[in-house]
Amino acid sequence: MSGACLLLRKDLRAPLLPAQPWPEGFTLSPLNPSLIEPVHALLVAGYADGQGSVLPLQAWQQALGRDADYDPTLCFVLRHAARVVGVAQAWTSAYLKDLVVHPAYRGRGLGSTLLEHVFLAFRQRGEACVDLKVMEHNLQARDLYARHGMVLVQRETL
Repeated sequence: MSGACLLLRKDLRAPLLPAQPWPEGFTLSPLNPSLIEPVHALLVAGYADGQGSVLPLQAWQQALGRDADYDPTLCFVLRHAARVVGVAQAWTSAYLKDLVVHPAYRGRGLGSTLLEHVFLAFRQRGEACVDLKVMEHNLQARDLYARHGMVLVQRETL
């Protein structure tokens, strides 16, 4: 795919929004073996419209295990009842790799609350900032990130 990718940054030294409670019936947990397949499926569905890509399940799982920046406690899985409805996968290097909310659950502020949770987690770890990359044409995601104070650091042509 042609286009550009934007590197965005959130300064964690600035005041953060207070933590929002999860709506009733929603729970947040770290990634565990029982959630690998539904999290992968959500990532695949979330990127199916050309906003990114995900390796096939086995390759994705192996890549996680080999990545020095991977920590399952930084992969936040949002569930409604037993269904995985959101995921924010971050690396120990204060980088948000993936943020996906199931299409049926969008428009409820869940992406914002997941993003705020990531910011608070990295502030608690003593990080000064959090980075992420977003496709330039992904206006919905860019709007979310801008509303949360993320600023452009670099534009990369693909």
